[in-house]
Amino acid sequence: MMETREREKQTVTTGSPGEGRNGHVNEIDAEPGRKRNLRPLLIALGFVVAVFVVIWGVRYFIYASAHQSTDDARVDANTVAITSKISERVDQIAVQTDQPVKKGQLLVVLDSADERARLDQAQANLQLALQNQQAGVAQGSGGVSQAQADVQNAAAQVPVAQAGVAAAQAQVQAARAAVPGAAQALAQAAANLHRTQTLVRSGDVAREQLDAAQAAYAQAQSQYRAAQDQVNVALANLSAAQQKIGAAQAGVGAAQGGVQAAQGKLSQAQAPAQIATQVAAVAIAKQNLAYTRIYAPIDGTIGEKSVEIGQTVSPGTTLLTLIPNDVYVTANFKETQVGNMRAGQPVDIRVDAYKGVTFHGKVDSINPASQNTYALVPAQNSTGNFVKVTQRIPVKIVFDRDTDFQRYPMRPGMSVEASVQVK
Repeated sequence: MMETREREKQTVTTGSPGEGRNGHVNEIDAEPGRKRNLRPLLIALGFVVAVFVVIWGVRYFIYASAHQSTDDARVDANTVAITSKISERVDQIAVQTDQPVKKGQLLVVLDSADERARLDQAQANLQLALQNQQAGVAQGSGGVSQAQADVQNAAAQVPVAQAGVAAAQAQVQAARAAVPGAAQALAQAAANLHRTQTLVRSGDVAREQLDAAQAAYAQAQSQYRAAQDQVNVALANLSAAQQKIGAAQAGVGAAQGGVQAAQGKLSQAQAPAQIATQVAAVAIAKQNLAYTRIYAPIDGTIGEKSVEIGQTVSPGTTLLTLIPNDVYVTANFKETQVGNMRAGQPVDIRVDAYKGVTFHGKVDSINPASQNTYALVPAQNSTGNFVKVTQRIPVKIVFDRDTDFQRYPMRPGMSVEASVQVK
C-alpha cells in the first residue's frame, strides 16, 4: 500500500506544472457533467415510484372501502368426540393419531365376552318364553274345547227339562180332571147316606143298608182325597220339572262362564307382552354387543387419542377426537364492521401458514350474539361504572368448493386474516 502511494506521489511531482493543473481542472469539470446526466434518471425513477405509490394507494383505498377485514380469525371445524356407550375394557385400537379415516371405518374394539354371554342368556330366555307360550296356548285351547262341550251338554239338558215340565203339566191337568168326578161321587154318597139314615130311623130300611151307605160314603171321601192328592203330586212334579229347567239353564250359563274363563286363559297364554319383553332384552343385548365395535361416524382425521389398550372406559368417555374434513373459518369482527355484512357475501381469506396465497369463500352465517354473551360471567354494563368496550361478533365463513385442500390442507386452529366484501 505504501509503495503504491509513493509511486503516485512521484508521478504527480514528475509531471509538468501545466499538465498537472490542466488535469485537475478537467476532473473538476467532469463531476458536474456526471450529476447533470444522473438527474433525469433520478427524476424518472422518482416519478415511477410516485405513480406506483399512487396506484397502490388508490387500489388499497378502493379495496379497504369495500371490505371489512380482521385478523382475529382462525380455521375451525365441528370436531367429533368418539365415545363409548357401554362400560367395558378396550381390547383393540385400530387407528393411530393423525391417520385419515373414512365413514364406517373401525376405530376401537372393546372386550365383548360379557356382552356375548348376555346375548346368549337373553336368547335362551326368549326360547323358554316361546315354549311356555306354546304350552299355555295348547292347554288353553283344550280348556276352551272342554268348556264348549260342557255348554253343549248343559244346553242339551234344557229340552229334557222342558219335556219334563210338559209331562208334569199333563199330569196336573189329568189330576185336576179327576177331582170333579170324585167330588160328585162324594156328594152322591153323602146324599145316599143321609137318605138311608132317614129311612133307617123311620124303619123303612134295614140297618144293613145304612152300613152299606156309610161304607160307600167313606170310599167316596177316600177317592176325593186321592184325587186332590194326585193334583198336589202333579203340581209338585211340575214345580220340580220347572226347577230342572232353571238348573239346566243355570248349567248352560255356568258352562258359558267356563268358556269365557278358558278363553281368558288362552288369551293370557297368547298375550305378546312376555314374548315382547324377551325380544326387547335380546335386542338390547345385540345392541350392547354392537357397541363393542366403534366406527367412524364421518370422514376425517384422528386428532387425539385419549385411551390405551387394556383401559376400562365408562359410557360417555372420550376415546378419540375426530377432526372432520369439512372446515370453515370463524372470524370475530368488531360490532362496527358487521352493519353491512350479510350471508353470501364473498370473502378473501389469507392463512398465515400459506404466505402469498389468497383463498376465497363466502359468509355462511353471522352469530346472533357477541362473544361476551357466551362468557361464564357476562359483563353487566347496566350496573356500576360503565366502560364501553367494542364487542366482537363471530362470523362463519366457508371456503369455495374449488379450494385445493390437498395442496393447502386447513387445520383447525390456524390463524387467518379474513376480508369480507360488503359493497
